Amino acid sequence: MDYETACRLLIDQSDDNLNADTFLARLRQDKSPVPGQVTSILLALKVVSEGLKGQTHIDRNLANALFLLSSEGRRLFDAGLRRSLDCPPLLNEDLERIAIAVKTIFSGV
Repeated sequence: MDYETACRLLIDQSDDNLNADTFLARLRQDKSPVPGQVTSILLALKVVSEGLKGQTHIDRNLANALFLLSSEGRRLFDAGLRRSLDCPPLLNEDLERIAIAVKTIFSGV
């Protein structure tokens, strides 16, 4: 996966349009992510992190997508737990990995 493809994937997966089958849309609809969806997001985050090394600016659309994937993803997951929804066992850890990767991108570390 190249940098541009990774950015596009992250921006697309942060779209929470209820008609979409994106990561956030599925969480908003109380559905589990599509198999491989989180893996693709984590791979894209790694590619973006590498691509932004040494950069001092992040595209606004990409920054928004990163923020939404980490914060809104966690919020939707926690809301589902409060409603006693059956969540995939590793989704909590996956959301933590996403948050760590986003923090790494923003901090440049």
